[in-house]
Amino acid sequence: MTIAQTVAKDLLKIKAVTLRPDQPFTWASGLKAPIYTDNRLTISYPQVRRDIYQGMSELIRQYYGDADVIAGTATAGIPHAAWVAEELGLPLVYVRAKPKDHGQGRQIEGAFPQGAKVVVIDDLLSTGGSVLNAVKAVQNANGQVLGVVADFSYQLPVLDENFRAANLTYHTVTDYTTLIEVAKQNDLITSDQEASLRAWRKDPRNWPE
Repeated sequence: MTIAQTVAKDLLKIKAVTLRPDQPFTWASGLKAPIYTDNRLTISYPQVRRDIYQGMSELIRQYYGDADVIAGTATAGIPHAAWVAEELGLPLVYVRAKPKDHGQGRQIEGAFPQGAKVVVIDDLLSTGGSVLNAVKAVQNANGQVLGVVADFSYQLPVLDENFRAANLTYHTVTDYTTLIEVAKQNDLITSDQEASLRAWRKDPRNWPE
């Protein structure tokens, strides 16, 4: 079993991911979705979180080997970034959603050298909006963002569009396609539900038909 399959199986087992194609969730954006993800649950399971941060670390070694700093997004990306930074022996910072409205008004917390080569860590990629805001904050602080690494991606078309527009790459430990395959292999969904789940990823705005 690959690390992507292992983590996907774990996410389903600990209910960090819930699949409900017959009773869709409504996201905060108003979008109807057959899936809900709460990857914050992963931090409570030592083996699960270990698989995730080791998977992230391997992706960084493979694609962003000259990174100087690991940056976690507040708040969900911080614990994973901390474990990755420890695994790789690199400095850690974290990026707030917006600058503090008191004190020194920092948006990036930690010792951040000018011109540092940075990998930004998040737990989940949907449209990419929040993590790309963190990327901009790092760039505004004269950091060079090499790319983004996350635990899981819904693989929505808009995510790729937003990253192309930002001229940036991303990699995830596991993803929606792998999750659906693992769910089917373990008889967690029917063939009809599998088809519905795959249709949502391709065109979430017009799902279900």
